[in-house]
Amino acid sequence: MKTINDIFRGVHTALVTPFTSTGSVDIGAFKRLVEYQIEAGIDGLVPCGTTGESSTLTHDEHDRVVALTVEYADGRVPVIAGTGSNATSEAIQLSQHAEQAGVDAVLLVNPYYVKPTQKGLYLHFKAIAESVSIPCIVYNIQSRTGVNLENETLLRLMNERSNIVGVKEASGSLEQMKNLIGLRREQFVVLCGDDNMTVDLIEAGGNGVVSVAANLAPRLMKEMVHSALNRDMKKARELEAKLMPFFKACFVETNPIPIKTAMAMKKWCQEAFRLPMCSLAAEENYALIEEAMQGLDLPEADAFKVNIIGNGRK
Repeated sequence: MKTINDIFRGVHTALVTPFTSTGSVDIGAFKRLVEYQIEAGIDGLVPCGTTGESSTLTHDEHDRVVALTVEYADGRVPVIAGTGSNATSEAIQLSQHAEQAGVDAVLLVNPYYVKPTQKGLYLHFKAIAESVSIPCIVYNIQSRTGVNLENETLLRLMNERSNIVGVKEASGSLEQMKNLIGLRREQFVVLCGDDNMTVDLIEAGGNGVVSVAANLAPRLMKEMVHSALNRDMKKARELEAKLMPFFKACFVETNPIPIKTAMAMKKWCQEAFRLPMCSLAAEENYALIEEAMQGLDLPEADAFKVNIIGNGRK
């Protein structure tokens, strides 16, 4: 029987949400992306997170994208649905729908804008975890939410709620992550939230990554992460060096603008966003992204055919 550490180990792609030129969710492009990820050997899928522009999706769209991911994945890989919100009641509603849709876990971002205290964060995550029976993974990202979930608070949640099974750590502090790894219970995953820190975190005892770059480079990300997990650090570092220019390019402007632009260059989706997200602000960044993709052998979507009818399998 697989443990929590087995199920959520490795590379989980923070999926973009493709849009059509008229602004609706591009279901065909999304299905092709999911199938591409699974065929590439990715370990899990994360719809409706930051990279999926969840903050601009309506509740109906959010629920639909989550349900479609479960349908298309068809049990082949775990689905971790982004269901966090700055309002606890809304996060509960989204999480309960995701559970009904059949996801394997929910990803709960720190409440943004409101800047709650540590007590508020504790009560927020506790309430959501109590509202569902599936695993919950907390998402700590101070740069986008204005608050840092301190280890003391996370450990309290971990010890009091058995279904809080992990954290996506994007605090940017390797010291904070190492401290958490040393104090966590045995079955508790620590996933990196920054592609460029992934190998460092795994070397320190982490379990994997929720990756932006994997949208376009799932095979390379899988190879890098699993090399590190299998303690072949020489190979992991070589692949990290190869991918580092692309990691940097993915954050040359606000995520997910660069990764979606890169994917549009390879025809995986349109260069379409919802305001206030928009196309690249600096024209020179198009060339920078294109250059960063050189030598990575990233496929164009035209080379990957998938039936848009049915369960998602080719």
